[in-house]
Amino acid sequence: MSTRTPPTRRATADFLNDRVRAMPPSGIRRFFDMLAEMKDVISLTIGEPDFTTPEQITRAAIASLEAGETHYTANGGMLELRELIAANLRDRYGAAYDPRTELIVTVGASEGVDASLRATINPGDEVIYHEPCFVAYAPCIELAGGTAIPVATTDATDFRVTTEMIESAITPRTKGIFLGYPNNPTGAVLDRPELEAIARLADAHDLLVYSDEIYDRLVYGEHEHTAFSALPGMRERTVLMGGFSKSYAMTGWRIGYVAASAEIMAGIAKVHQYGIMCAPTAAQFAAIEALRNGEPHLQAMRAEYDRRRRYMTDRFNEIGLACFEPMGAFYCFPRVTAATGMDEGAFAEQLLEEERVGVVPGTAFGPSGAGHVRVCYATAYEQIVEAMDRIERFVARHRA
Repeated sequence: MSTRTPPTRRATADFLNDRVRAMPPSGIRRFFDMLAEMKDVISLTIGEPDFTTPEQITRAAIASLEAGETHYTANGGMLELRELIAANLRDRYGAAYDPRTELIVTVGASEGVDASLRATINPGDEVIYHEPCFVAYAPCIELAGGTAIPVATTDATDFRVTTEMIESAITPRTKGIFLGYPNNPTGAVLDRPELEAIARLADAHDLLVYSDEIYDRLVYGEHEHTAFSALPGMRERTVLMGGFSKSYAMTGWRIGYVAASAEIMAGIAKVHQYGIMCAPTAAQFAAIEALRNGEPHLQAMRAEYDRRRRYMTDRFNEIGLACFEPMGAFYCFPRVTAATGMDEGAFAEQLLEEERVGVVPGTAFGPSGAGHVRVCYATAYEQIVEAMDRIERFVARHRA
């Protein structure tokens, strides 16, 4: 009869990966879940276009289904789609990629972020990223085994990251820099001279640059977007990520892409093919139609976003919630503490309770978002007007 001591039983949660257990849930979703249970709420929380996908794009997907196009595509996506994406990047930004070996179609830009990091990060590698930023950057770096190194941007520089900020964080273990411009949550952009300075820094320190450009087509005023990989010397050390969700109102279709040199793409493609197989086939047909004939719809949506952007920015400043002018994406990032004395969390919760307007605390996007809230203007203009009236009433009651 065995006298072996039985092993100590694990708690169920102990079966989870240590990194996953330590990772907080998204702060965006917490507020989205709160307002989902409330009535008469104007939600300015989720970064999703209020427009439906243009009809001709949807019809292209339906036609593909009716034609029996319901099977896998190549791992990297339909060649026709990759060729159109490559042509768009070349013609618009001067970024040249071979659609066969240097570009893959992903399940949204989010999969592109994850696959790119997992393919290139070794345990202990450091990746510098700027805050505030999209909630997935740091977790994806950590899940890939890397160490996420934040640098804080502020409204003093309109949330633009600088070479000085980045260089101060570089160590012998730094592998890369992660950029997300036009920026979620601030709406900040980087002009070409600023990007060129970062490119020189990346070259001097032999760093890889991950550039999330999902909002590349949603820029306003005189600003013109520059693809990072189109900068001199940057093609071989850049992983460029983009997609169709924001520009074409195709969030639910889950279509994005990654472009990189053939050597780097060979690794990213391995992660993609084992984890995903391929992006949804019908959605790829929709993306083909978007690139062929969707430009008028994109321009119309962008013009409407611009109208909302200017209105919302002006109203925030009139109310006394200081807000720099966002030149990209579809977010405002006003400072709420000085006018109300509340921190960003209390402001968002009380605004939701008292006026039924949903916004997201800036700290959901990193500690440097403290004192701010993210407000999305991808909702109907009339709703925005009503929401701003409610915010004005709220601030008047709670003015510090």
